[in-house]
Amino acid sequence: MNRSRFLTIFWIAAIGALYAVHLFHLSADFPNFSPWMDYSKYTDEGWYGSAAVRYALTGSWRVPGDFNPAAAVPVWPVFEGVLFHFTGVSIVAARALALAVFAGNLMLACALFLTQKQRPCAALLAMTLLAGNAFLYSFSRLALLEPMLIFWTLFSWLLVLRVPNQTREGARYLLLAFAGASLCLAILTKTTGVFLLPAAFYLVWYVAGFRLGVFARYAAVTGGTLALLWSAYYFLLVHPRYLKDYSYLFAVNQMPQPVSIGGWLAAFWYAAHGALWIDKPLATLAAVLLVISLFYRELWRGPIFAASWIAIAGYVFFIGYHNNMQPRYYQVIAFPLVFVMCAGLAALWQRWPWAAAAGLAVLLVSLGLNLRMVGGFARHPEYTFVTAARNLTRYIDEHPNGNRLLLSISGADITLITHLPSICDDFGTYDLPYRIHTYRPGWYAAWNDLDPGTLADINTQYALKEAAHFHAFDDPDRNDLVLYRMEPLPSDKQSYNAEEEQAENAGR
Repeated sequence: MNRSRFLTIFWIAAIGALYAVHLFHLSADFPNFSPWMDYSKYTDEGWYGSAAVRYALTGSWRVPGDFNPAAAVPVWPVFEGVLFHFTGVSIVAARALALAVFAGNLMLACALFLTQKQRPCAALLAMTLLAGNAFLYSFSRLALLEPMLIFWTLFSWLLVLRVPNQTREGARYLLLAFAGASLCLAILTKTTGVFLLPAAFYLVWYVAGFRLGVFARYAAVTGGTLALLWSAYYFLLVHPRYLKDYSYLFAVNQMPQPVSIGGWLAAFWYAAHGALWIDKPLATLAAVLLVISLFYRELWRGPIFAASWIAIAGYVFFIGYHNNMQPRYYQVIAFPLVFVMCAGLAALWQRWPWAAAAGLAVLLVSLGLNLRMVGGFARHPEYTFVTAARNLTRYIDEHPNGNRLLLSISGADITLITHLPSICDDFGTYDLPYRIHTYRPGWYAAWNDLDPGTLADINTQYALKEAAHFHAFDDPDRNDLVLYRMEPLPSDKQSYNAEEEQAENAGR
């Protein structure tokens, strides 16, 4: 075995070892006191897997009037539902699925670079930076939507970049149709996949040889397949039966937006600045590389380099327009950011090897710092949330109070962990008093302090009696999960939105 092959095998084994570290302590908290404060760790795993959890536990994926996001983003819960059929409902199974998708993303990253007939070093470097990144380590271990959004996006890129390898025109169109189907699955995984479409269609433009006529045919196949599949899902399934659930997801995700040019500029600046969460040296080097590319235009000839920048710009635009800079969103940017660096350094090596070597040295130092952080997280796992969820469920079982149903913003996560039935107090297509009237929960759990508006809604029919406290997580504003017993008020003092009940009954 020659030295080059031995080093390649050793490098691949090292990447495998880095990935294996992700698989330990799957029920542990998102790392406490990390640089990333993201409220998804309290809610999103349960919310976006709720359809699969409910179907596995009750036989029905939807609770009328509650938060049912699967109507708009069905792909992840479908995969989770298939998994739960074999494993049963558990947070470990859900997170293992997310990590399986992350492994697929690493392999797709490698395959994308190999389509360009570059030396394997660029592909292996990309996989190493992704597998060793502390930010991705932390978020890829949560059962969120972003890893699967990345998967379908990268898969569409790979399919498009393989088009020039096909000698028959029919095979090319078939690959482009599959790419359109993959893009449709990306949007049905997370609707923000729409902002990644320009990058995919740039690659279609690239494989068309930048010829307008060829591009028009190729884009018609890809875009037509995407539009046909999405329209079939929306008009045949959603619109006739689940339009209210579908529309509600967009309504509740609307954030206050700037009202001035200065406000918009600040929003987009902070959206771009958020890339530093991924890795400060990596993001800084990428910005330097972008400046270099203005003078060394050869960098833009690489399809991965150009498509990655378009993807970054598209998703930064979404974050800025949404005006809600949550760290979890930047998982989607992390992959093209790494691609930019690896493709850019590979191109620079041909002209200025000293510059490429300097950039590589900075990346390796940054990788070492990331691995140190990953090692700290892996060696010191904490289980505060699963412990709190189990203790809360045990308390409810030991102190019966009529209906075992829990009302809580974190209820869906607790259901995923302990199977305790729950509905959400914050989101739902029924207003909260009517939801409470319909489902009659026996318990309420809130983080730290009671919200005055929520309390007023509950007090239309129930009084709250504090029952127990459970410590979890690190945020001083959300580290005490307080359980309340819900005690019904006398019937003559209860009120709820009777008009909504009448409208709901009329719609049945």
